[in-house]
Amino acid sequence: MKSQKERRPIRIINSVAPIRICDNGGWTDTWFAEYGKIFNIGVYPYAEVQIEVFPYKDHEDRIVINAENFGERYVIHPENLGWDRHPLLEAAIERMNIPDNYSFEVTIFSEAPSGASTGTSAAVTVALIGALDVLTPGRMTPHEAAYTAQSIETNMLKQQCGIQDQLCSAYGGINYIEMFNYPHAAVSQIYVPNSIWWEIERRLVLIYLGKSHSSSDVHKMVIKELENAGPDNRKINDLRLTAEKSRDAVYAGDFKALGEAMKENTDAQSRLNSDLVSEEASCIIEIAREHGALGWKVNGAGGEGGSITLLCGSLSFDKRAMIQDIEESNTLFKNIPIYLSRYGLRVWEYNIS
Repeated sequence: MKSQKERRPIRIINSVAPIRICDNGGWTDTWFAEYGKIFNIGVYPYAEVQIEVFPYKDHEDRIVINAENFGERYVIHPENLGWDRHPLLEAAIERMNIPDNYSFEVTIFSEAPSGASTGTSAAVTVALIGALDVLTPGRMTPHEAAYTAQSIETNMLKQQCGIQDQLCSAYGGINYIEMFNYPHAAVSQIYVPNSIWWEIERRLVLIYLGKSHSSSDVHKMVIKELENAGPDNRKINDLRLTAEKSRDAVYAGDFKALGEAMKENTDAQSRLNSDLVSEEASCIIEIAREHGALGWKVNGAGGEGGSITLLCGSLSFDKRAMIQDIEESNTLFKNIPIYLSRYGLRVWEYNIS
């Protein structure tokens, strides 16, 4: 395989998509919930994709994946059955059905840790689909890109997957999502004055627990219980209610109410299964409580590893002191700087002169 320096691209396509935090109402965007209400926030750091397009005649390695975070760069062969090292990336390339007269290298990078329960894989897939779409006839809307990404995980890879992560990456910003019949949903973006937007951004903290989250026996047990409980059972409905409360709190600029909704959601996760709020997350919650934090949300489905979103009070000094105490309490805990993303999926390209 030729090195990058030996090849000169004729086009470069770029795309980015935000990750997701504070997903109040999560678990209700699934097939077994049937309908749901979810509140979430798209934030930087983005997932980044760059595609270098080459004249096909220049080399024999038509499609190359450079998974930069994993230090892996390799050729894929779409004609072979199945997927190899990174099934999600390879399945996305297969799904997009790029014309054979294109030769390209895809580089994927994210500053967000893998397995942080912030929808990083969804952000990567949405960004990848958006970039690959430039090489196909027609153009997808962000909504279509989100559903294509979700379909790859559920239909091609046969994984359990809701819809909210992909929609947040596609739209960005602060969202209220109503899933009226799985997987179909409407996204209402929440627009507020800059003073509220900036204050939300200043108050939010994302703490990585130091190890990757992955599906576990706990999640399988929760899913098995919920799929037999029906869409209107109380455990699911308690989660739905937190999304509406979060939406209303943001519109009102009521940070105390938003914090209460976050805490209610985390308590509702615990009622699904106590192990969904891990000992590490509970440790961080106690430190946050001591520093006057208004709320906390275990991101994603919960369980071991992953991350937690914290909503701080009025004083930035208290926020910085809290972060310091959290990181000193466990060398694995890490603050991930975040900024609210006003945009979702962004795609652009330029020609090499």
